Amino acid sequence: MRTSKTALVIGANGGIGREACLALKRHGWQVRALARSAPSERDGMEWVQGDAMQRADVLAAAQGVDVIVHAVNPPGYRQWDKLVMPMLDNTIAAAKATGARIVLPGTIYNYGPDAFPSLREDSPQHPHTRKGEIRVDMERRLADAAREGVRTLILRCGDFFGPHPGNNWLSQGLLSIGKPVKTVRYPAEYAHKHAWAYLPDVAETMVRLLEREHDLKAFDQFHFGGYWLDGHAMTDAIRRAADNSQIALRRFPWWMISLIAPFNETLRETLKMRYLWKTPIQMDDSKLVTFLGGKPYTPLDEALRTTLVGLGCADIDHAHYKAA
Repeated sequence: MRTSKTALVIGANGGIGREACLALKRHGWQVRALARSAPSERDGMEWVQGDAMQRADVLAAAQGVDVIVHAVNPPGYRQWDKLVMPMLDNTIAAAKATGARIVLPGTIYNYGPDAFPSLREDSPQHPHTRKGEIRVDMERRLADAAREGVRTLILRCGDFFGPHPGNNWLSQGLLSIGKPVKTVRYPAEYAHKHAWAYLPDVAETMVRLLEREHDLKAFDQFHFGGYWLDGHAMTDAIRRAADNSQIALRRFPWWMISLIAPFNETLRETLKMRYLWKTPIQMDDSKLVTFLGGKPYTPLDEALRTTLVGLGCADIDHAHYKAA
C-alpha cells in the first residue's frame, strides 16, 4: 500500500529510529527525521536538527505530520530518571498539537518474574527495576493521553539486534563489534530461551500496523514475537551465519560486570537487568500474527548474517553465507 502521509521519527540516529526511517521510506511515507546531527547521506529524507529535550524543537519538527515515532532513549542506560519522561512529554505535546499518532517501541523491562515466561499484552506489569518502572510510567502516560485524544501504538519487543551498532545485548554483550566472532558470551543458562527482535523486522512491522490505522484502537498494543532461542540455538545460528563451526559458546562474565559496576553507570544499570536472563522469556505474538495475517519475521540465519556483516564481524566478500 502506498501513502503520501508524513512521519516524524525522533531519535532517528538510533538503532530502531534508523530502521523506522528506512521502513517508512520503503512504504512511500514522507519521512522527517529529528536528531541532534544529520548524517551526510540523507537517503531522501528530511533531516531536522533538534533536541528531543527541547519542546520547541519537537513541536516545530512535528508540524503537519500524521505519525510520531518516539524512538529516542538516553544512551548507555544513563540518566533515565531525568531524561525519559520529559522527552515523552514533549512528544505527547506535539501529538496533541498536530493530531498525530504516537508509536512507541516497547521492551520487556515493564515486566517482573510474576509475568514470565510468556508475555502477553495483558500480562501484569510489576517491574523489578527503576528503569522498568519508568517504562510502565511511559505507557501509563500514553494511555492517559489517549483518553484526551492522542492515539498511541505500542510494539513491545524482546532484545534488539541488527546491522547497525547500538545499545543492545548482541552487539555489546554476546559479540565484539568489528572483530570476527570467536566466542559467543551468553548471559543466561545455556538452556534458557530468550526473546530476540531483529530491528529491520520491528520497523517493518510498525509500518504495516500503521497502514491499518482504521483497524487500530486509540490506544493499541502488540507483542513482537521475533525469535525464541536458547544459548545453543543462538550460537549455532551465529556459526552458520559466520560460516565458522568453531565459534565457542561461553558464559557472559557477570562477575566482571559486578566488579566494575560501582565505577560505571552503564554497567550498574546493566547489572540491574540481570533478572531478565535468569528465566526463559517469550513474547506471545498471537494478537500480532492474527492482525497481520502472518509472521513478519526474516529467517534467523539471514538476519544474523546481515547483522554480522553490518557490525564488522564477518566479511561479505570472503565469508560464505549458507541459508538454513
